[in-house]
Amino acid sequence: MQDACDGSSTQRIILVVGPTASGKSELAVRLAEEIRGEIVNADSMQFYDGMAVGTARPSAELMLRVPHHLFGIVNPDTNFSAADFISIARDTITDIISRQNVPLVVGGTGLYLRALLCGLAESPSSDDDYRKELIRYAAEHGSQALHDKLAVVDAVTAARLHVNDHLRIIRALEVFHQTGRPISEMHDAHGFSQEYYDALKIGLSVERKLLYGRIDKRVDTMIEAGLVSEVQALLSRGYSPGLKALGAIGYKEICDYLAGKSSLAKAVELIKMNTRRYAKRQLTWFRRDPEIKWLEYPESFDNINRIVCDFINRRTV
Repeated sequence: MQDACDGSSTQRIILVVGPTASGKSELAVRLAEEIRGEIVNADSMQFYDGMAVGTARPSAELMLRVPHHLFGIVNPDTNFSAADFISIARDTITDIISRQNVPLVVGGTGLYLRALLCGLAESPSSDDDYRKELIRYAAEHGSQALHDKLAVVDAVTAARLHVNDHLRIIRALEVFHQTGRPISEMHDAHGFSQEYYDALKIGLSVERKLLYGRIDKRVDTMIEAGLVSEVQALLSRGYSPGLKALGAIGYKEICDYLAGKSSLAKAVELIKMNTRRYAKRQLTWFRRDPEIKWLEYPESFDNINRIVCDFINRRTV
């Protein structure tokens, strides 16, 4: 392989995106072995330590084959934001390129990937008191009532967010409370038009029925691999079920099971259903990006590898 930045003053990176269970981790490792690459995590839940099973962190075997970065780097009670990700990811990418290696940014969290490429719209810092008030409101009146509250002040954002996406609903309400402006208006003003990197975007396309079958199998594997024990260990360390990290799919359902709110069979059923819904939302997000090259894996690996090699070895005039 030639120098990843040969002939170009712009940092080149490769994004591997797609829904959960589409094969991103394995593909990224195979590509990294071909092009002298290093993998940078862009999955918002895989940043947390002690949560390898439920977040489907790449296996130890995969992680030993090529360098991996930003996995398990913060405790579950850390409020790790998109802004935090940008800061540490950009330093990591620069370091990788300084060694003449290729950064492969891998994940299914669309917001984090967009933020890495285009930056974030300016918005106020969190208001802890108002946030707690909204959390109490949701607990007392339900998810739909919280969503309805957002729809009154920011119909655009409300239409985009699922009724159970408490984190982002609360953030949007928080921004409006502090500024009097809808967060959607701030995003429109920002435009997300600046490109910080020359990025090749590879998206993994999986037929819906096959993807859902993979998701169901993955959840069963997580249970066999000790997801319940992993959640028990987190709770025994004093982490609250109310944390953002433990509200993630897989953890919330097992927390409810351990609290006696459901059976294990019901929890597993809910994890599968919620993961399928999440995958659908991921696809909706990524399909809006016309720059993503959608390819099947492993069927199209040779084609993917050719596209990647052509990208990193091309010269700019």
